[in-house]
Amino acid sequence: MLRGLDIRDMLIIDRLELAFQPGLNVLTGETGAGKSILLDSLGFVLGWRGRAELVRAGADQGEVTAVFDLPMGHAGRDVLAEAGIEVEDGEVILRRINTRDGRKTAWINDRRVSGEVLRNLSETLVELHGQHDDRGLLNPRGHRLMLDEYAGLDADITKARAAWKALAEAQKRLSATHARIAEAKAEEEYLRHAVAELDALDPQAGEEATLDTQRRLMQAAEKIRADIAKAGDALGLSGAEGMVNDANRWLIGAADKADGRLDDPLAAIERAVLALDQAQQGVASCLDALTFNPAELEEAEERLFAIRGLARKHNVLADDLGPFADDLRARLAVLDGGAKDLATCEADVMTAQAAYDAAADRLTAKRTKAAKALDKAMAAELAPLKMERAVFVTMVTPTDAGPEGRDNVAFTVATNPGAPAGPLNKIASGGELSRFLLALKVCLTQAGKGGLTMIFDEIDRGVGGATADAVGRRLSELAGGGQVLVVTHSPQVAALGQHHWRVEKRQTKKETTSTVVPLLDDARIDEIARMLSGDTVTDAARAAAEALMAPSS
Repeated sequence: MLRGLDIRDMLIIDRLELAFQPGLNVLTGETGAGKSILLDSLGFVLGWRGRAELVRAGADQGEVTAVFDLPMGHAGRDVLAEAGIEVEDGEVILRRINTRDGRKTAWINDRRVSGEVLRNLSETLVELHGQHDDRGLLNPRGHRLMLDEYAGLDADITKARAAWKALAEAQKRLSATHARIAEAKAEEEYLRHAVAELDALDPQAGEEATLDTQRRLMQAAEKIRADIAKAGDALGLSGAEGMVNDANRWLIGAADKADGRLDDPLAAIERAVLALDQAQQGVASCLDALTFNPAELEEAEERLFAIRGLARKHNVLADDLGPFADDLRARLAVLDGGAKDLATCEADVMTAQAAYDAAADRLTAKRTKAAKALDKAMAAELAPLKMERAVFVTMVTPTDAGPEGRDNVAFTVATNPGAPAGPLNKIASGGELSRFLLALKVCLTQAGKGGLTMIFDEIDRGVGGATADAVGRRLSELAGGGQVLVVTHSPQVAALGQHHWRVEKRQTKKETTSTVVPLLDDARIDEIARMLSGDTVTDAARAAAEALMAPSS
């Protein structure tokens, strides 16, 4: 419910504060007084598209603040929760500023928000309806949504959306399988040859580096083995070892007569003998390692060249040949198991299609049933509005399948029995259209979501007398469970309002401003009398106003 509206420096309003109430709120005033400015300002704070220039002449910026009540379970709470905005005590404050240079900034509960969040929230707060309404009932694209709301099909639509998504995913998997199989068939010969070639070679990770090291060692072995063998001979008995042994024997024979002077040299020779032994062992080990069969070199080179050749052929690193072979095998597996995979995917599509068909058929059946119920309800609502001869028909016809079923919904009317039915916004005259809109809104509201503030902008234009009274009574009934704001020129409608404001234009030498005055008792009688008689309010007009305002028996 809209509780308050604060407007500052917007169009011809300098400062205006309004406190709205539950029930039927009526706004009256002479043509041009500024009633539309109130709706423009409210639409601005709600994020609706409107006039480009809204800031009052001479002001740097315009600002509108609106206060709404959001009870528990209100759809607006979900929008705010998704935006990360908390609601305390059920109160939501919307504030939006428009600067002179056209920049617009919005806040919800002091949290800056985007225009998208503001518009998403506004859809749960306010509905605007009028003779030229293109946001709601007159938009054919929204007729199915309204019928679904009337029928309470939220759960069924959720199931249909899920079934549509599952069907789309199954069809996508089937298409991908077809593409993979077609790709594999196109390169089957290459795949089988490449896999056979790689399997025959069976390259291992790191093998290329190992073979390269072995090859270089064997190539170098012949060049260094002769020198190492000569060094081994020089260290042996015919060389250094024999000479050291001779020196050691000669010194031992002379040591007894040297009075210990040869002890240190003998110890050094002993150490030298040990070092020579270690050197001989190392040389012998190296010679053993450098001993190879020439066939081994040829074999290592052939395998090394084969691995490198395949790597170049497939444009991969030698160490990646193994994973590359695994990938080729997987592509072959698609081809070899393609028939099975294809059958599985086709079965999945059939299952998903059957589930979607069932969900869509269920929606069609419920929409068809709800359409008949809505037509019956509309007939009951049109009678009090003096349109008992009019025929309202909700057409449910097949259309392309989609996430919300396969139905197109259109509201059609025939204003006289036997006359051809046609679109709501093309068949009815201005006054008739107003009453059709009101009756349809009454029906939809009775079965639909609550919590919306409904605004009717001169929806009673073109009707008068008993018909205007009937319009006012339907508006009053519609406001019984919530809040309705009506901008009206009809005294019959204004007389039925529970709360009444008059929009006035005030002019000075410097400027023209618009203001809103709450009316009570005699002031309200005078305003309704003015609406009945014009500028001169007579006693007869006051008496007629009092009669209109008197409770009906």
